[in-house]
Amino acid sequence: MRAWWREITGLVLPVACGGCGSPRTPLCEDCGRALYGTWPCRVRPAPEPVGLPAVHAAAPYEDAVRAVLLAHKERGALGMAAPLGRALAGAVQAAVPSGTGVGPLLLVPVPSTRRAVGARGHDAARRIALAAAGELRRGDRPCRVLPVLRQRRAVADQTGLGARQRLANLSGALEVAVGGARLLEGGRVVLVDDLMTTGASLVEAARALRAATGPGIPRCGRVSAAVVAAPPLSFEINRN
Repeated sequence: MRAWWREITGLVLPVACGGCGSPRTPLCEDCGRALYGTWPCRVRPAPEPVGLPAVHAAAPYEDAVRAVLLAHKERGALGMAAPLGRALAGAVQAAVPSGTGVGPLLLVPVPSTRRAVGARGHDAARRIALAAAGELRRGDRPCRVLPVLRQRRAVADQTGLGARQRLANLSGALEVAVGGARLLEGGRVVLVDDLMTTGASLVEAARALRAATGPGIPRCGRVSAAVVAAPPLSFEINRN
């Protein structure tokens, strides 16, 4: 009901930019340029955890980009899913360039906890992944969203945890749903999320995929990762 109400109110209430609050536009030109106005690039957290796939991000997590992500995830601004999906699609394209002959793109969202999804009233990563898949298909790239990962045990709130604590907290927390491994065959798997901070969630997601499909994931090829945003330092580390 909460998600339904947000969808309705998003149609009838006055619209303001999700990034800066400018009236009469869901996303102003300046905030759109910050979100998807540059070509995405490889990012690395510091320290970079073992098992992290190659990650590409669309924009640094600061200012307008941070505001848009929080508006969508925490405040139910569901209209932000389309521009966030556009940004994520760019990161996916950077991670797996077209013309590489890898088959269809298989976007696997990193799942949030049931508690977080219930509190927010929607699954932010899955919603953005669906928007990104639509954007990619409009660009003639075959693409599917496969939400095959699920929580297999409860985890603590990540807020306030350091990089090592987050890795320990999430270790063994995810698994591939029954029958999910078969769906991953014949395409290029890209783990997707709205934000990468320490990389712990992507490490655990990649581990769960390897556990379900075998060493090196031979049935679905190499796994990449794409996110909308990452800390500014993650971009600087890659450049250096």
